[in-house]
Amino acid sequence: MELSILNLFLVLLAGWTGGQIAYRFGYPSVLGEILAGLLLGPPLLGLLYGSEALNVLAEVGILLMMLYIGMAIDPKELRKASGGGILAALGGFIVPFVLGVWVVDFFGGTLVAGLFLGMAMGVTSLATKSRILVDLKILDTRVSHVMLAGALIADTLSLIVFAGILSFATAGGLDVSEIGIIALKVTLFFIGSWILGIKVFPPLYKWIKDKGLTGRTFNATLVLLIALAFAELAHLAGLHGILGAFIAGILLREAIGIKKLSHELSGLVKDVSLGFLAPIFFVTAGFQVSFSVFQTDLAMLLSVIALATIGKIIGTALFYLPSGNGWREGITIGAGMNGRGAVEIVIAGIGLQAGIIDQSIFSILVFMAIATTATVPIFLKWGINWLVKRNELVRSSDDAKNVIIVGAGLLGRFIALNFRESKDVVLIDSNESNVIKSRELGLKAIHGDAIDEEVLYEAGIEETRKLIALTPNPEVNALVIKTAYEEYFTPELYAALDQTTRPSLQKIADNLNAKMLPKLLDCIHDIDKNFESHTEIIIDEIKIDKNIEANDVFGKRGSVPVLLKRKDSINFIRDHEELEEGDVVLAIKTEVEPIAVA
Repeated sequence: MELSILNLFLVLLAGWTGGQIAYRFGYPSVLGEILAGLLLGPPLLGLLYGSEALNVLAEVGILLMMLYIGMAIDPKELRKASGGGILAALGGFIVPFVLGVWVVDFFGGTLVAGLFLGMAMGVTSLATKSRILVDLKILDTRVSHVMLAGALIADTLSLIVFAGILSFATAGGLDVSEIGIIALKVTLFFIGSWILGIKVFPPLYKWIKDKGLTGRTFNATLVLLIALAFAELAHLAGLHGILGAFIAGILLREAIGIKKLSHELSGLVKDVSLGFLAPIFFVTAGFQVSFSVFQTDLAMLLSVIALATIGKIIGTALFYLPSGNGWREGITIGAGMNGRGAVEIVIAGIGLQAGIIDQSIFSILVFMAIATTATVPIFLKWGINWLVKRNELVRSSDDAKNVIIVGAGLLGRFIALNFRESKDVVLIDSNESNVIKSRELGLKAIHGDAIDEEVLYEAGIEETRKLIALTPNPEVNALVIKTAYEEYFTPELYAALDQTTRPSLQKIADNLNAKMLPKLLDCIHDIDKNFESHTEIIIDEIKIDKNIEANDVFGKRGSVPVLLKRKDSINFIRDHEELEEGDVVLAIKTEVEPIAVA
């Protein structure tokens, strides 16, 4: 089993190039990797070729990718998934599944092939919580939340159904006793996995840590060994190894216990799998696609693509109706869940290797994955614009979300005192004195580093709508909002950043769709200098009696406008804010003057 280094290099280069091109156009990298295999491999140009050694690397890559997906999933999200998310997931899986079984039967295929194709049509890519949601600025909408929950549930359901189909195919028919034995082994696998993950791993890891055996390399090796062990256990139970690796990832996330370490290991697995080994699988998957289906099975190919798209969108919308959120929102969610992606390609490849499907159905599944995923950015954007025009795009309720303020200095405490009138507010500061002063005012404050995951969890980052970074250091503020966005998808980010002297930080804020507060950065330094011995700051409270622009009010007052109270809401005042009669603006005096202290 000799490995050609040159061919491996070219496969990786082709996959990386194709993935980058696809990503630049707003599509998942996996599509570019598959297309690279199609164009440069045996189906067309023949510049690349497969081998047994490449197949081994590809299989390891897929196991690690499923381990990463498992580690990236928070089990709490499954438990917290809304009723709408469950309905969307079921509708988006059941209807395409039924249509898939029917279309294979219509074209004369076998029942097992029909079940397999139906299951693959029901898959929804977990990558829906990616760039398209960011680009459309809808991470804080109900549509986004339901899509994320629906994709999570649908992919988990698909893997379980896939395991059942694989076991059924292995049994060779409806042998009740054989099916019963397989069902027993599958049940024992899940029970055993739960016992290991909940009862054995946490105390075992604690014991290892107490013995001082842990370290980055040790932990990484331990995680990989556990993943391979679970993959083998799944295989012994009659399941495929990818389900074992997936279950191992879910259990390890909680078993490790240390959130920061869990993310570090998850990132390491991601780099090794998605950055190196998994692309080999997707490029070589393109090698096995046959363009002959356009001549021999064109009617079936077009039917599968059409039914997969219609079934996903209509099925999601129909099942979503009992949520009471409207059929338009259901159609939009279905459009966003129409993309298939990596899991479907993995399952299709395994089905081909196991002999459940032939090369023509495999090729159809690959082309279906490409076609349906390509519709997501277009259809979802249309749906979001449709909801916006009808004023039906529902964003997260302010009252239902927390606010985290990083920086518990005078300015942070002032803002927290005003925000807490309508929201739960938590302050984070590495300066213990600031934390003590905040608690004396009745505010919830945590002493610690705001980029430490344990500290963020204690502050309730997962339930936070708005994070405000108000430290005197703009680099720290940029790092805080970057962490909150990339790790927790916090929808509203504010940071004291100065775009004129630090353009690189402005670029970070723009990429995260964060609001910059340059005036507050100067304000923090002025307050620290002039109010060093004070426990409160001096504010300038202005009641607006006519419509006017904010800059016209404060240009001559020598104070910095910070907050705007309007009816029952309060938020940061924007540059050139149009003020209305009845508004109240709270501004900061940055120099000590003999006026009332608030």
